Amino acid sequence: MTSGKAFKEFVADYDGIICFGGEDWWYHNRGHNDIRFMQQFKKDVPVLFINSVGLRVPSLKQKSVFFGRITRKLKSIAKGLVKVEDNFWVLSPFFVPGKIGGAVSGSVLPLQIKNSARRMGIKKPLLWVVNLNAARYLDSLPYSKLIFQRSDRLETFPGGDEQLLNSYVDLLLRRADLTVYCNRGLMNDETSVANAPVFVDHGVDFERFSLAGQKDEVILPDVALIPHPRIGFVGGIEKHTFAPELFEEVVKNLPEFNFVMVGRNAMPPEWCVDYPNVHFLGMKELTEVADYMAACEVLIMPWNKTDWIKDCNPIKLKEYLAVGRPIVSTYFTELEHYDGYVRIANCSDSFAEEIKKAIEEGCDAQSFRERVRNETWVEKVKQLKEYLTHPPK
Repeated sequence: MTSGKAFKEFVADYDGIICFGGEDWWYHNRGHNDIRFMQQFKKDVPVLFINSVGLRVPSLKQKSVFFGRITRKLKSIAKGLVKVEDNFWVLSPFFVPGKIGGAVSGSVLPLQIKNSARRMGIKKPLLWVVNLNAARYLDSLPYSKLIFQRSDRLETFPGGDEQLLNSYVDLLLRRADLTVYCNRGLMNDETSVANAPVFVDHGVDFERFSLAGQKDEVILPDVALIPHPRIGFVGGIEKHTFAPELFEEVVKNLPEFNFVMVGRNAMPPEWCVDYPNVHFLGMKELTEVADYMAACEVLIMPWNKTDWIKDCNPIKLKEYLAVGRPIVSTYFTELEHYDGYVRIANCSDSFAEEIKKAIEEGCDAQSFRERVRNETWVEKVKQLKEYLTHPPK
């Protein structure tokens, strides 16, 4: 690993990081890897985190969802630049999504970022890109080096302009000084075109999740009245990742099991209302998530079958392992590196059957925890610092 001295010499060439994030600090889960990486890097240099600039124009098909998203984003934009932690600022810039909207806000957004960076004293930033729309502004922003964090196939995001987003991916892969992947399958697909590709996957707050899983009893008011056995899912319930039809069939097959769903539910309001064994508890604070996982006997990941999911690597996988509960999931390529730790099922019948087996057989909780004991966010940023100071040729 790189020495502290080597990294201090490296950051001497920069006076801050500007990160085009994949989430909005004010209403998304703050457990995503770009936020967690930046919270480590802020110990060395000031960080300006740019809240997500949308990849698509929200659909009007579900008016409640449409107006909900617009309202959330407008509230976020109204906050402007806010110092949220020591050495860590969040900017909610004004922008309009889509081709036409991008042209309208194309000259305004870089000015907002440059003004914010100036207020923070950042003159020579390292530009860290997660959101593909950042490609539009590369020639309008000053930066010393460009890091492209390629976490997902964002160009396949439903409702986005796939041709335009593919062009952004191509540009970022060519211009980046370092391309950081968290999925080996996606990295292998792009090794021939990506500049300086490296693999650094997600970390985990090991102590928090491990301790939650080892408590004798987890007391949560909104879970206490839900009978055992409890099958838990933590995360956003959205059609571009979640498999609603598969999940509904599993629920019907297991009426004696209770499904504890923690996270924002973007499905239609009528979805699953007829199943008394499904309990939607909404979003929880990051500090509470571990206890909700630990309150369940089995933890699940019922994903759909898309290119996005094929090349995903959910942060919750390591969290589930650290809690030490049996895991049932549909297949994605990164699971090949967790053989023996995850029960894989790709249809509703087998998914339900694997849940039953998991309840009956349990798991070796200590072995699960040992698998991710050294996969902390601190260790992941040590790897990143090594690659930043000694990038691959």
